[in-house]
Amino acid sequence: MYDVIVIGGGAAGLTAALYSLRAGKKVLVLESENFGGQITASPRVDNYPGLPAVSGSAFADALLEQVLELGGEIEMERAAAVELDGPFKTVRAGRESYTGKSLILATGVRHRRLGLPGEETLAGSGVSYCAVCDGAFFKGKKVAVAGGGDTALQSALFLSSMAEAVYLIHRRETFRAEAALTVRLAGNAKIQQITPYRITALQGETELKGLTLIQTVTGEAKELAVDGLFVAVGQEPDNQAFAGLVQLDEAGYIRAGEDCCTSAPGVFAAGDCRSKGVRQLTTATADGAVAALAACVYADALDFSAART
Repeated sequence: MYDVIVIGGGAAGLTAALYSLRAGKKVLVLESENFGGQITASPRVDNYPGLPAVSGSAFADALLEQVLELGGEIEMERAAAVELDGPFKTVRAGRESYTGKSLILATGVRHRRLGLPGEETLAGSGVSYCAVCDGAFFKGKKVAVAGGGDTALQSALFLSSMAEAVYLIHRRETFRAEAALTVRLAGNAKIQQITPYRITALQGETELKGLTLIQTVTGEAKELAVDGLFVAVGQEPDNQAFAGLVQLDEAGYIRAGEDCCTSAPGVFAAGDCRSKGVRQLTTATADGAVAALAACVYADALDFSAART
């Protein structure tokens, strides 16, 4: 029996585990892919208060080390379902089941696809969703980045240090990224901005050869030969496994306010997976702390109730 089970090992989930462990609780973290979540794809984090510039992966490693040093238990399993057994929560993951007094959902988000024919086939063969993970494979080659937000511009800037040329493709004239990134982009001669264009087709059967682009205003089509495409067009939640447990909004995010409480007693949501206006590293860690303290209060209340009876 765990006091707190955390589903998700990103910044929110690991922070939740850290705070719960410091409160003296027995904690389990379930993570299906890699610890750190989306922040590991960032080559440089320089807006976390009080922390000098650091890579996202280094930040995640330090956070995971804190959790392990405090005795947190880790299982590399994907949570498939959650069952309620009175006040307790049983998580089905792989062939195992784990039961806890409180549950924190910190599943984050996943990369949104372009939805083009052949995209899944070419994933790993020229199409990537992480510049930091796969950029080294394209040293000296021509690559494109699709997107107009912070992640897209960060990816383009990162890739420009190793690729022969970087084409940044965005369907609008202006970018949504923060001003500091747009300034750096403008000063980088290796990055060519292609706006307003959208990608309509991927060329190549077994590996990416190029892209077909459409000008969003005139409808003009053109071909662009590239060796790699890095997709950075946003994220979407991965909460369907919990649709019967907690309420989701129209976009699939978990309905939970700033107190991180969901519609199910003893179940809390933290980080990018919940309905919120701002999704940043700072808000993810803040959610983790809030959810952990609430989960600990809930677990303590169960213990007190059991002692009374």
